[in-house]
Amino acid sequence: MASSRSELLGIFQKTATEIVEREFTNISEKTTISELGIDSLGMLEIVGSMERELKIQLPDESLALIVSVQDLLDLVQKRQGLAEGGRAASGA
Repeated sequence: MASSRSELLGIFQKTATEIVEREFTNISEKTTISELGIDSLGMLEIVGSMERELKIQLPDESLALIVSVQDLLDLVQKRQGLAEGGRAASGA
């Protein structure tokens, strides 16, 4: 089931806090990853954790295009839609 934007933002914030071991408050979709002080390794860990939690897989080549939180949430929602469509098609 697809998550709402606010749920995804909450998941990102919780995951980033756990991985980077720093409390993030006032994160918005417009916040850039660099503003949060998250490096590429930290971002890979965050993405991997979100993939496991949401049961999706983000294409590796798309990860380099993530500049802001919004970019990540857009990508996650797109993949959730594809995953749901695949389940619905295979169940029909």
